[in-house]
Amino acid sequence: MRVRRTMTGSLLAAAVAVLGCGAVAAAEDGKPSKSSAAAAALTKQLAQAKLQYIATKDPTDPGRFVAAMHLPGAQLMIVSAKYGAPALLNEKVLLGKFQDAYIDLNSASDFATRVIVEDLRADGFALSKSKNMLRDSIETAGKRVVFDFDWRKQKLTQAEYFTALEQADTQYTRMLELLIAELQKPR
Repeated sequence: MRVRRTMTGSLLAAAVAVLGCGAVAAAEDGKPSKSSAAAAALTKQLAQAKLQYIATKDPTDPGRFVAAMHLPGAQLMIVSAKYGAPALLNEKVLLGKFQDAYIDLNSASDFATRVIVEDLRADGFALSKSKNMLRDSIETAGKRVVFDFDWRKQKLTQAEYFTALEQADTQYTRMLELLIAELQKPR
């Protein structure tokens, strides 16, 4: 029994190490993140539509909404969460009251389901460290991870940091794609 647990533990540790190394390798090869192109597309469409805010419901998760605030040339703030009165928030989205929807999601949504992304250049998450990079972050249910490549300061291992970055990039990209789809709807 003890041998099995040790082998299972060793296999689990090896799997985590391999996954972490894969994320590190992906980050070090200089490829842009998945969220980079989506963030660029969203900010371009917001500018064309002359909008600072956009919001939509998540079609795959009932009661969950996604909203963004774009400060041109500065940052993109996105919040996703479940909302206690989805019919009210859905009405705001349908009426184009995106700023109200953004504010409601930021302040009155279900804290346990809330995800907040701060993309300080509105250029997606950086997968590799650079001289002039800013501190993009994601906060999930109150736990914030800053993507500044200083994982020790956040009490994370390198593998944990890169796994969190990869997962956050995927989650952020999905939120961006939902917002882009909302902007493409005829008005």
